[in-house]
Order: sequence, then structure tokens, then C-alpha cells
Amino acid sequence: MKEQLQALESQTLAQIADCASDSELNELKQTILGRKGELTQILKGLGKLEPEQRKIMGQASNETKNRLNQAFDAKETELLQNKHILPYDLDLTQPGIMPGTGGLHPITKLIYELNDAFRSLNFTIFEENEISSEQYAFDNLNFPEDHPARESMDTYWLEGTEDEQDPAKRHCLRPHLTGASVRYLQEHGAPCRFVYPGRVFRNESTDPSHERAFYQYEALIIEENFPFASGQLLISTILNQVFGREIKTRMRAGFFPFVEPGFEIDMQCIQCGGKGCSLCKHVGWLEVMPGGTPHPNVLKAAGLDPERWTGFYIDIGLERLAMMRYGIPDVRLFHSADLRFLEQFD
Repeated sequence: MKEQLQALESQTLAQIADCASDSELNELKQTILGRKGELTQILKGLGKLEPEQRKIMGQASNETKNRLNQAFDAKETELLQNKHILPYDLDLTQPGIMPGTGGLHPITKLIYELNDAFRSLNFTIFEENEISSEQYAFDNLNFPEDHPARESMDTYWLEGTEDEQDPAKRHCLRPHLTGASVRYLQEHGAPCRFVYPGRVFRNESTDPSHERAFYQYEALIIEENFPFASGQLLISTILNQVFGREIKTRMRAGFFPFVEPGFEIDMQCIQCGGKGCSLCKHVGWLEVMPGGTPHPNVLKAAGLDPERWTGFYIDIGLERLAMMRYGIPDVRLFHSADLRFLEQFD
């Protein structure tokens, strides 16, 4: 057996030295040291030896195995050090390949552009957390206690707080941005003008025009004597800035608990020019934002006197604007993480 071990070690060391690749080395290691390898077969004969001889040969076998393992490890290190980084010869005289570059997501790009537009009109940019309390999401905004928006079928309530009776302790993923506007007014007072971009969450089914998580862009002006016509001018100015040309708009009466009077603000579909297409559901107009004068109860919740202060509010749906701007038919593409879609905006 001693002669077998010596012969196997000498033969294996020579074979290790001749290995030219990782695959050859691994295959040889399995042949020699694997469960059915040659060394294993030799070691099976230890049981037939006398106890004293078995002890001697067992020690010799372990030493042989250790030396072979060290030889395999050394050869593996050598192969790694000598391995070429490229599988081909590198010609430094050839022009290089430009690395891929990233780009802004179309929603992020739109937010930046709107921020610049509003800054030029002397607005402050405001941001806050995506978790809100029921007090700010609904109570301060004049929502009735039995309003369906408070139900879990519409709002994501945080586990552990959904049964709280105190609205300040009952928390949710913000279903809109408007609640934080009250917080801003409480902290900064009036007069003021600010915008508030951010992501909101609704518990609803997704389809080409609806998502569970989407972006809004809110703008609010509070002054003592703010003419309503200035609000209309504000809407036109922002849409013209986004699309780079004059956009036709219209305002329809609409009900929202936090504004009085309230309006649905539409823009003419730029895909069909108002003639009607699948994007605007063949009506020629696309609803892009609610708007109106802040409700007196909202101003009271913010600590302002509604007899003194008034203003104008709009809340822009960014995905809808981006769909119109880039001709995108499905809102779900914005959040799909599909690089084929995103690379178009690099």
C-alpha cells in the first residue's frame, strides 16, 4: 500500500503540473480525491491491515492527501494569476467602446422641469414622508367620517394602527398630497406659495390608465386677495411649460371635500388634437388635475382665518401628463423597470 500511495502521489503531481485550465484541474482532482477517486479506493484497503500497520498507513495516507490538496490549491492559484482578463488579444490602437450611460426616469425629469417652472414663479419646493395620519389625510381636509376613501378598499392602512380611534395615531400610506399642505400652512403660515411633488398610494386595480402607486404634483397659493383668473393663468402657464407650446384647457364643476368651489381641469388631447382617440377615450380631452379654492374648513384646520385668506389649489397627475407628452399608451410602463422602455429616455 505504501508503494501505491507513493506512485499515486508522483503520478498526480506530474498531472497537476500539466493542467492548463481550471476545468482540467477540477476534473483531475475529482478523479484522484473524489468519493470514487483513486486515493479513496486505496484507502478502502486499510481495513484489511493489522492494527499497528493500519495506524501507520492511515497517517501516511492523510499526509499524502494533504500534500495533494496543497498541490491542487497552488496550481489553482497559478492558473488564476495567469488567466487573461479578456478572451482575445487587446489592440490598443482600435477605438474604444463607449460605456452605457444612464438617464432620468421620465417622471423624475418632469418633476425637475416643473420645479424649475414654479421656482421661476417664486414658489417654494416642499417634500414630506410617504406615511400620513388619518388626521392629515382626511380630517383636516373636510372629509366626512363615512367617506368611502377612508375604507381599506381605497386606502392602505398600516398594520397595528388600523383600529386606532385617535385619527392622529391611525396611519396610512398617503392617498394624496393635500394633507401635507395643511401641515405646511401650520408651520409657515400665510401668505405663501409652494409646490409639493411626491408618490401616493391607492388600493385599486391596475389597468392602462390606473396604478396603485403613482406621482402627483400639488401647487397651492394662499393670499389675502387672490383673483380666480390668476389660478386659470397658473394652469395654462404650467402646461405650456411642460409641452413647450400653448395647450387648450377647460374647467368643469367638480366636487372635492377640500375645495369650494371645485373643478375638474382638463387639457385638450395633444395626440389627436381634440378629435378623439384611444388615449382620451374618444372625447378629445384628458382630465389632468382637480383644482379650486381651498375650503374654509381646510383653512381653519391650518390655523388661518377663511374670512381673510383665500387662494388657489391644483394637484397634477404626473403620469397622465407624461403619457400625453411622450405618447405612452400604458401607465404601468412607468413602474415596470423594463430597461427597453426606460432606455428611450436616456
